[in-house]
Amino acid sequence: MSDVEMRRLSGGRVTLHDARTRSHRTVDLEPFEIGVYAVTQEQLSEVLGVSAPHPERPATDVSWLRAVHFCNALSEWEGTEQAYFFDGEDVTWDVSSDGFRLPTEAEWEFACRAGSTGPHYAPLADAAWTAADGVTSPQPVGGKIPNLNGLFDTLGNVWEWCWDLLDPARYDDYRTFRGGGFADDAWSVRASVRRGGAPRMHHDDLGFRVARGGFDGSGAAQGWSAVADLERGSGSGPLPSGWTPRVR
Repeated sequence: MSDVEMRRLSGGRVTLHDARTRSHRTVDLEPFEIGVYAVTQEQLSEVLGVSAPHPERPATDVSWLRAVHFCNALSEWEGTEQAYFFDGEDVTWDVSSDGFRLPTEAEWEFACRAGSTGPHYAPLADAAWTAADGVTSPQPVGGKIPNLNGLFDTLGNVWEWCWDLLDPARYDDYRTFRGGGFADDAWSVRASVRRGGAPRMHHDDLGFRVARGGFDGSGAAQGWSAVADLERGSGSGPLPSGWTPRVR
């Protein structure tokens, strides 16, 4: 199998902003690993047995559920413990597992920003495939410059699924995706923008990259908490972040 190249990040602090509610929260992250590239069609094909007409392009039209199944299959392939457990389509993350998984939103944004504080870690034309490039499909991974963490295409090319729920009070089981895609303009291709979709949703500009890292505790890690999800879904806690509006 073609290697899934990972980068270990030492952890740190990231502040997540919600433009809709004009709120923010700061997350302290423990060390973790994250993919240098989005998962490619070739890698998805080798693990799940699907076709790969463009092997070096990011795997797209991948639902959130297929992405988490891929993570477990990759863990089995690599001989490590699985991170996810299934009860039908309900998925539980064993946060103590060091198996492959999707990054949390906090991990994703920390990895994408690589210490930057603006919307982009480099001039967008150098860092990301966007509508300005005039391309009509995802491009092979690694075609633009990496960020200071050595990660490619965290902005542009394809959106990337994360583990977290988007907004359980409003959108039930929708999961978040981040980063912007090849057909998006600069407003959408920013480190802080959140979008989301149902676990079975798939699209031609939506893929994912994998992460690894096991943590002490139960039901909470890296800025995510199962208890907080329940509170937000019931409306008993603060309203969660939702779609990022166009604010001037």
